This record gives sequence, structure tokens and C-alpha cells, in this order.
Amino acid sequence: MFHRWGPYVLLGFGLLMAAATSGVVGMDRRDWYVAGALVGAGAALQLFRGATAGARPGPSPASVAYYALRWAIAFVLTWINPFFAFYAVVGYFGIERLLPSRLVKPGLFATAVIMSGSQSGGLPPDEELGWVVFGGLLAVNIALLIVFAHLAEQEDRRTREAAATIDELERTNAALQRAMEENAALHAQLLVQAREAGIADERRRLAAEIHDTIAQGLTGIIAQLQVVAGAQDAGEVTPAREHLDRAAALARHSLGEARRSVHNLSPAPLEHDRLPGALKKTVAEWSERTGIRGDFTVTGTVEHLHEEIEATLLRIVQEALSNTARHAQAARLGVTLSFMGDEVTLDVRDDGHGFDPLAPAERTGTGGFGLDGMRARAERIAGSLTVESEPGGGTAVSARVPLVRHEH
Repeated sequence: MFHRWGPYVLLGFGLLMAAATSGVVGMDRRDWYVAGALVGAGAALQLFRGATAGARPGPSPASVAYYALRWAIAFVLTWINPFFAFYAVVGYFGIERLLPSRLVKPGLFATAVIMSGSQSGGLPPDEELGWVVFGGLLAVNIALLIVFAHLAEQEDRRTREAAATIDELERTNAALQRAMEENAALHAQLLVQAREAGIADERRRLAAEIHDTIAQGLTGIIAQLQVVAGAQDAGEVTPAREHLDRAAALARHSLGEARRSVHNLSPAPLEHDRLPGALKKTVAEWSERTGIRGDFTVTGTVEHLHEEIEATLLRIVQEALSNTARHAQAARLGVTLSFMGDEVTLDVRDDGHGFDPLAPAERTGTGGFGLDGMRARAERIAGSLTVESEPGGGTAVSARVPLVRHEH
């Protein structure tokens, strides 16, 4: 706005001030003819510049000629009347748009000459003192130009840095936006995967629970019924009744465990006892049912373990006992629960005929949930399970899990 209309306003104001001071300055008729012609020329020059400036923005030969003609008009007008310096001051503004960089300083110096002449009382200076005053004012104007140029350069540098920072922030924001969109898509994908993993994990849990409860219960029921059949063939009524009662108890127990598995509740033995007591009762009941001697031992300082740890170790023992009853043909079995610092170990050893660990199908029984199921249970709580066995040398199953205390 200033570059378009400022020269008109300053030229008009300079003309008014010249008219008001013409008597003081001593302008005659000839001076007014020249001044009037130059004012008209300045206005025409500005009109021409306004019409052609948009065609070629930035420094060009036309803009250099425009600046030179405007300076010449201002110089002559200020020579006639110092108050025309109001028009000459436009030479300080927008000079970078009009002159190439190598001519900017000479252009500013030329404008400073006009301003210094006006401030010293008009051009040309009178006598030696006038030239001294003119020289001093010129030095002051040049010093001010240097200071203002330095400040303008600093401001321009800050502007460029701010623009670069804004560009960088825009790029960063764009990158963050893309990252957020990618994260949203990844989050949706992870939710789907987590849901699928949860479904698969729940299926594995139910399969293992069914194997540890219903399958083992059915196995025990079948064994009792086989004994009943043998007793009936021999005409023994009392033993048959006892085994039928055991089969019914196993059926009720298996039904209860199945219900607890579906609702993901703790195993029945842990409902009223902590792990050592539950293991002791489980081994005793298994020994009574199978006729195999079973011993249970606890070592170390007993800790109140997390429910998941206790349930996992109990299920491992139940599976090991079931495998021993079905496959080992053992006469003796020992279960040892050890609390050792930051971990718990569980060892189940029997004196059965053993097997080849490289052929686990011989001991896994139904559905492949035997040793593999025990190992999966241990790994699910960041533990491990090892099996040592050889044909004729018995079997040792050892589970090591972290000691995670019960949360009160």
C-alpha cells in the first residue's frame, strides 16, 4: 500500500510545505515553474510505475531507471526548496525491490545526500561552515543507515529462521499425522489380532482343562467299571459296589471340574486349601484310587502363591499322576514341592518302566495334551518343564516357575 500511494502523499505534502515556506526560502517565479514541472513529472512517473510494476516484479532495468529518475526529481526539488525532502525520503523504502543488491548501498547514499542537504538548510551549502554541517549530517545519516541496515538484516534473518522453523514444524506435523494414521490402522489390526489370540488362548485353555478334568475323570470311571465287570464275573458283590461308588464319585467330581473350567474358576482342590494342602490331598486320593504308593514332600519356606501359579502347578501334578497311572506301571511315586528364593520347583518321580522322551506319543495319551500340555501350562506363566526318562529307568517330570506371591 505504501509503495503504491506513499510517493503521491509525500510529494503532495512536500508541495504544500514548499508553498508555505516559499517566501522564507526565496522561491521566485522561475523556481515555481521548474518545481511545478517536476511535481507533474514525479506524479506521471509514479502513475507509469504503478501501471507497469506488476509485469516484472523485482529489480529490473525499468525499476533501476524509475529509481534514478525519482531520485533526480527529488534532488532538484530539494535544491529548490529543502522541504521537498519529504518526497526524497521515499528513496529509503523498498529499495531492495527496485535495485539489484550491488546498487542498494549507492542508492541509499544518494538519498542520504538529499536528506543531509535538506537538514543543513538546503543545497548547495553556503560557505565553509555550511559544508562542514552538511558533511556532519551526511556522516550521521550514513551511520543511521548502517545501524538500520544491520537491524533490518537481523530482522530478516529472524524472519527467515522463523519461516524455516514453521516449514519444519509443518513437515513434522504432517509426519506426525501420517504416523497417527498408521498407528490407528496398526491399533485396529492389533485389536483384531488380540481378539483372535484371546479366542485361540481360551480354546487352548478349555481343551487343556477338559483333558485334565473330564478326560481324566472318564479314564478313572472306565477303570473302575472294568474292575466292576471283573468282580461280577467272579461273583464278588461287595468289591463291585465299592468300585461303582468310586465311579459315581469320579463322575460327580469330573462334572464339577468341568463346570469350574467353563467359568475359569480355580480347581476344586484349591477352593479351601493352599497349594501344599491341595497337592497332599490330590496325591493321597490318587494313591488310594490306583493302589500305587504316593508320597508328597514340601521343602523351603512355604509362600502364599498367586492363584494362577497354584492352579498351573496343581494341573501339572494331576496330569503327571494320570500319565503314571495309565502308562508307567509304577509301584511308587513321589511329588516334591520346593520353594527356592525367587522360584518354585515341582518334581514328580516314579519307578515305572519309563519311556523314550523323543517319542512323547507313548506318554501323552489322548489328544496330545499330556507332556505337551504340561509344558504349555508352565510356559504360559513364564516357567519351564523338563522330562527325564529312559526305558526301564522310571520318569522324572520337573517344572520350574517364578515365585509370584498372592496379591492381598
